Amino acid sequence: MNYNKVIIGGHLTRDPELSYLPSQTPVVDFGIAANRKYKTQDGQQKEEVCFVDCRCYGARAETINQYLAKGRPILVEGRLVFDRWEAQDGTKRSKHRITVENFAFVDSQREGERESAPAPRQGEYPDRPAPPPPTYDDIPF
Repeated sequence: MNYNKVIIGGHLTRDPELSYLPSQTPVVDFGIAANRKYKTQDGQQKEEVCFVDCRCYGARAETINQYLAKGRPILVEGRLVFDRWEAQDGTKRSKHRITVENFAFVDSQREGERESAPAPRQGEYPDRPAPPPPTYDDIPF
């Protein structure tokens, strides 16, 4: 049996980079950082961060590019892809990347903070319009 499905939530590590394939299909590349906090056996608080590169195609790519920016939260669902290439110096390189099939905007505020701290609005990211409200129907579980 083969099964390749990834669901990860985190914050964008850089602004999305939109480009187009020769077929004019939109492609957006971005990175996500997902944090995990835990306590060691001796009671110390620790945190580890997982950095993941992501790529999305089509209309979803344009939506990500339009509404998200570095630091904004996102939940993505997709599959792992193993990329291999040869660098300019001739060395062979490789990495895993998530090919995004679905995503959801995630509200970064906790329930108790909504009244005292408004959600990001138009102008917070001057080159990007304010995101639409989250659609929880799009969450893949």
